[in-house]
Amino acid sequence: MSETSTTPGDGRDGSGPVSTGPATSGPAASGPATSGPNDAAPAHPVHLGLDTFGDVTLAPDGGRSSHAQVIRDVVEQAVLADGLGVDAITLGEHHRDDFALSSPEIALAAIAGRTKRILLGTGVTVLSSDDPVRVYERFATLDAVSSGRAEVILGRGSFTESFPLFGYDLADYDALFSEKLELFARLRGEGPVTWSGRHRSPLVEQEVFPKTERPGGVGAWIGVGGSPQSVLRSVRVGIPMMLAIIGGAPARFLPFANLYRQAQEELGGAPMPLGVHSPGHVAASDARARDELWPHFAANRNRIGADRGWPETTRAEFEQEADAGSLYVGSPETVARRIAETVATLGADRFDLKYANGTMPHAQLMESIGLYGAEVIPRVRELLAGAGPA
Repeated sequence: MSETSTTPGDGRDGSGPVSTGPATSGPAASGPATSGPNDAAPAHPVHLGLDTFGDVTLAPDGGRSSHAQVIRDVVEQAVLADGLGVDAITLGEHHRDDFALSSPEIALAAIAGRTKRILLGTGVTVLSSDDPVRVYERFATLDAVSSGRAEVILGRGSFTESFPLFGYDLADYDALFSEKLELFARLRGEGPVTWSGRHRSPLVEQEVFPKTERPGGVGAWIGVGGSPQSVLRSVRVGIPMMLAIIGGAPARFLPFANLYRQAQEELGGAPMPLGVHSPGHVAASDARARDELWPHFAANRNRIGADRGWPETTRAEFEQEADAGSLYVGSPETVARRIAETVATLGADRFDLKYANGTMPHAQLMESIGLYGAEVIPRVRELLAGAGPA
């Protein structure tokens, strides 16, 4: 997910976490990110979350699940994650038939009523084709009904279906996001706002309601796919960065993590946390996890690739990503070591695993979540608290 999505070659605008209480975000964030360029690990326990786009799954009879059933299943997946102590669940907004979540805030509100502690976010909300005021109002409302557990991950969206759907011109792709992000950042102050731009009517000493009960307003992150401009924009508006790492060795993103920290030091103010998002799957053994994920991963990748002119993926490419890239697939021990290595390499404060990747059935997703919460999370924290993932 950069200021966009989780498809190879693109990034997605990201999200944020917390074990207890509201998310840390913005200039006044608590639990700041480490500041050294090659720190071995964050100075506090990393927050570990889960992410899904509500991928349309295979039903028990082998057919496609309905969108309605997938949304109900996502609620059950979040309830399980909450009971296991997972820090966050983020739901991605899409407007196409292979993903069921076009209004993730509604699903998050349903989840809020059945959970106690898990952070509730989007990964991402496509700000470019939405209205910043309405986005802020929706998440301030979600924050109220969840007692301070809401956050939004803002992105541009690498899928472009929302632009014609809501009447926006793709020629304004970058300008829309930049302008709307500036307005959203101002709204987080929750005072009167005077603002004008090209793509929305101006505001003159206008207030937005409801107000939240937390300092700094609605919790927020910006999903970044890996461009220096996106990194610097995150620092300039004071909204933390969620790196979407969806292909290749995570270490190749270290220059962006370093730039993020350097820019914060130069601009002053409190350090902001750094998040990372990557796909994966957990099963009892490495072989089982890979065999379970492969057909669904390939079908999803090839369907998107057909729209974008990519060659079909191969099992060899899949195995390479699982061995040393950004596909966290395997037994709990394997996945935990891979996550701990990434966190240590980048000095990340949060890691979100995109556990739904294509048509994998609900039962397998529930098993993956169960292992992630019960075994992967405690093992990652054990590795980071000790000698590290070596």
